[in-house]
Amino acid sequence: MTAPATAQADVTIAADPGTVYRMITDLPTLASLAEEAHAMEWQKGDAAQPGAVFKGHNRNGSRTWTTVCTVTDAEPGRRFAFDVKSMMLPVAHWRYDITPTDGGCTVTEATWDRRPGWFKKVAGLATGVRDRTAANAEHIRLTLQRLKEKAESA
Repeated sequence: MTAPATAQADVTIAADPGTVYRMITDLPTLASLAEEAHAMEWQKGDAAQPGAVFKGHNRNGSRTWTTVCTVTDAEPGRRFAFDVKSMMLPVAHWRYDITPTDGGCTVTEATWDRRPGWFKKVAGLATGVRDRTAANAEHIRLTLQRLKEKAESA
């Protein structure tokens, strides 16, 4: 993605980049770290590699929805990214970049909102999230905090 992310944050983690990458690309672990996603499973392929597809099961309060995610980048220890669709429509692109540091790594999580304009209100009603950019910024902050805690205690 060349345009600026619609939401992004980073965290420095005292853990090996390979270990952190394995946590991010293990779907049950990623779902346990995320705010809205509560389950994910492979639909095509069984590991993080370009072209692999997984289903995301999401919830916000009593509202639930599923997404279909296609892996676009899978560079062990460096990057994991995927495109998200809902009802065949592009919804978002998510990316995790891992940069080695002395004593660990920095993880940057970013997302790009790719919803068509007309779909944003419909999606807001379906998910209960009116301000997706603000919600994603908070969700990224929480996900990275949980990732740091899990990786540093492993």
